[in-house]
Amino acid sequence: MSYMDGFVAAVPTANKAKYLEHARIAAAVFKELGALKVVECWGDDVPEGKVTSFPQAVKCQADESVVFGWITWPSKDVRDRAMAQAMEDPRMHPDVNPMPFDGRRLVYGGFEVLFEE
Repeated sequence: MSYMDGFVAAVPTANKAKYLEHARIAAAVFKELGALKVVECWGDDVPEGKVTSFPQAVKCQADESVVFGWITWPSKDVRDRAMAQAMEDPRMHPDVNPMPFDGRRLVYGGFEVLFEE
């Protein structure tokens, strides 16, 4: 069964083009290292919740948008090896491919897939 990495972040709306460039570079690296699919989504209808929500989770400000994405890997082992290699890839270095958002508010994690339909 495949393995998923999921993430949510708040990105300054003015940085949408920079984010897309950053994400495309990262996606190319992940695909070269074994990712099956990389999906990036820009928030379009992401309401603020009363108790919790995507915007609250990442402390989204009025001038920011929520992004949501995931990476599908063939297995956790492939993902673990790939992530270690990705962090060594020069294209992922902050001087070459800086994150155009506050990485301290990035929510991410790895997930075992229970089923796919």
